[in-house]
Amino acid sequence: MLTTEKGKLNITRLSSLVDQIAWMKEHGYEVILVTSGAVACGRQELKVDHELDSAEQRQLFSAMGQVKLINLYYDLFREYNIHIGQVLTMKENFVPGEQYTNQRNCMAIMLDNGVIPIVNENDTVCLTELMFTDNDELSGLIAQMMGAETLILLSNIDGIFTGNPKDPESKIIREVKPEDNLDQYIQTSKSSAGRGGMESKYHTARTVAASGIRVMIANGNRDNILTALLTKPEKTIHTEFIPLNS
Repeated sequence: MLTTEKGKLNITRLSSLVDQIAWMKEHGYEVILVTSGAVACGRQELKVDHELDSAEQRQLFSAMGQVKLINLYYDLFREYNIHIGQVLTMKENFVPGEQYTNQRNCMAIMLDNGVIPIVNENDTVCLTELMFTDNDELSGLIAQMMGAETLILLSNIDGIFTGNPKDPESKIIREVKPEDNLDQYIQTSKSSAGRGGMESKYHTARTVAASGIRVMIANGNRDNILTALLTKPEKTIHTEFIPLNS
């Protein structure tokens, strides 16, 4: 949702996301933002005149793009006098131990001081088996690490449907209980700009809901989707996973 059809960063959508998070902060919510967009940012900055393999491209463009992306967030949040901090993480940081504790304490002290942690994978060093599957997996791990009340996964479609979302006969599945199995409804396709897809969001949502955290999957391209989910969820199209033991 943060890239255009041509693979460039969607500044308008990014700005709208910041506006909504600022509203959340104003209304007492603590927010951790797990973001994509670094590689798209880097690809816009540099035209390479020689062949690079996929790993080299990811390292080069993410290293350059992280600088641009975090500065964009800095400028946008500064309009609301909101402070942000960048957290670059790796899969090994979620293994219980010193790194896990340090990462959790870092984000906790940021939240205690009104700073929004902006989290992304450290793509410059995370390759192959060291990588998260996608940002859905990363956000699920962050939600569990920090004991979040709610995880919101934004996609480019409204949630999980009973068929192809483009089929008028398909219906949105509004609520998923812990005992429900939706494997038959999950599409395996992904957007051209991202590693994740609805299959990934579904499995992340099930795992996180099983740990006692509410999960919402919604369309990030809809205007003011975050504020709508929080103020009038019953009237806002999305799929919600009911947490275990709720």
